[in-house]
Amino acid sequence: MRGFFRHLRTNVFRGLLAVIPLGLCYLVIRFFYLTVDARITKIIDRWLGFRIPGLGILLVLISLYLLGLAASNWAGKKAFGFVDLVTTRIPLIKTVYTLGKQLADALSLPEKGAFKRVVMVEHFRPGVWSVGFVTAVMQDRATGEDMVRVFIPTAPNPTSGFVVMLRASQVREVDWSVPEAMNSIISGGMVGPERI
Repeated sequence: MRGFFRHLRTNVFRGLLAVIPLGLCYLVIRFFYLTVDARITKIIDRWLGFRIPGLGILLVLISLYLLGLAASNWAGKKAFGFVDLVTTRIPLIKTVYTLGKQLADALSLPEKGAFKRVVMVEHFRPGVWSVGFVTAVMQDRATGEDMVRVFIPTAPNPTSGFVVMLRASQVREVDWSVPEAMNSIISGGMVGPERI
């Protein structure tokens, strides 16, 4: 009976972890949809005189696209920098905003293409392996050996970590994709590939 409850608790917790990202996406899209649909589409409907099905969703997608464009240009970066500055001064909002920003930064790392491949590095002591991302390949001028620059992120916030330079022979290649490794780090090792 105890084993059944342990099994039940474990799988309920796993289900919760699976639902959290979906729930966050749903809340963000719902917020945009309600904001856009409640205000803009009603104005457009009144102006046209009839309702267009799916207009709210289309406007949300266009809004997200425009926000993405704004975030990637100079003026948008300045505006978002100002938002960062303001939110870091408000106690409760600072905590929530910082957490969301770290999560967004972590999720955008693979998209930036900074990581070439995933490797395992003996870290702390021999026999203890850490997940790392090769960011560059170099050559040691003194020996002519190939060297790799490896970023070893910390869990669960992969935007911080250590940068080490190692001989290519000192890293262990793994066939994980960058997103698989990133998921493993963000989840504290609870999610990820089952092979090395």
